[in-house]
Amino acid sequence: MTTNTNDRKISLPDFLKPVNELESQIIHLTDIVKHHEINISEELNKFQDDLKSLKKDIFTSLAPLQRLHLVRQADRPTTLDYIGLILDDWTELHGDRGGADDPAMVGGIGKLNGHSVVFIGHQRGKDTKDNVARNFGMPSPGGYRKALRLMRYADHFNFPILTFIDTPGAWAGIEAERLGQGEAIAMNLREMFSFKVPIICTVIGEGGSGGALGIGIGDQMLMLEYAVYTVATPEACAAILWKNSQQSPEAAEALKITSSDLKVLNIIDEIVPEPVGGSQSNPSFAAHNLQVVLSRELKKLLAMDEKERITKRYEKFRRMGTFYEY
Repeated sequence: MTTNTNDRKISLPDFLKPVNELESQIIHLTDIVKHHEINISEELNKFQDDLKSLKKDIFTSLAPLQRLHLVRQADRPTTLDYIGLILDDWTELHGDRGGADDPAMVGGIGKLNGHSVVFIGHQRGKDTKDNVARNFGMPSPGGYRKALRLMRYADHFNFPILTFIDTPGAWAGIEAERLGQGEAIAMNLREMFSFKVPIICTVIGEGGSGGALGIGIGDQMLMLEYAVYTVATPEACAAILWKNSQQSPEAAEALKITSSDLKVLNIIDEIVPEPVGGSQSNPSFAAHNLQVVLSRELKKLLAMDEKERITKRYEKFRRMGTFYEY
């Protein structure tokens, strides 16, 4: 998909604007050099080094809210982007067998290094039209029931399950409540604890609230370096606590939504490195990193005893949120 440059400039977060301006200047200078056949390769190389240094400085010091803005960028890879780069011979499967086929939740079957696996993930759109069609990656009850159908299929045929989390939250509309949104998510939570097959969950973008948890119970919890995982969006948290969404930076800090914070808290097991600039700057490199980690962790889980795997999965989530009072 081609992206309109002007649209991207308008939607860029403030912290990315210096990078974008320097990139534009380098491209413009390169065009002039080619046109006039001027030899200033040393100067151009210095500009490229300056750009790399600037990117590294910016992305190593991103605040939590800035990370959230980064993963909300339209050009960030989605579930289906990763599936196309990670799995071989994959096929998307449709429907919850109850009359719905939610496009905000995708799933199917494919091969990871020769192992047949079932994949499930939230699916955002790439532009306004696509986002409207996919409800901005916010699944309905039918989406969670489709995910559960595929997970039961995987458990029956002994296929490991890979889930990819990338949603601001489950659809909160009146119709979703009428169709049993809470029940659908709760059913997934219960069932995912009981499946005999290995389950690996990866937060690839924005993991929000119960909408993320509906496919977020696994033996291993992975998280891309710049992804966020949160009980509520910082904007919503600030509006609830302080009646002022302008305090979302403070809320983002308090919520501990970054991969490094969640690793310290033992909510996630491993951080998957992203290229400088985020996965959107080099999707193939990001997908390769994720594929390596998925393959390694799947091999470990397949070597474990089935009962031991289920017990460890249960204990893993029981430990979350425990604390000591002095």
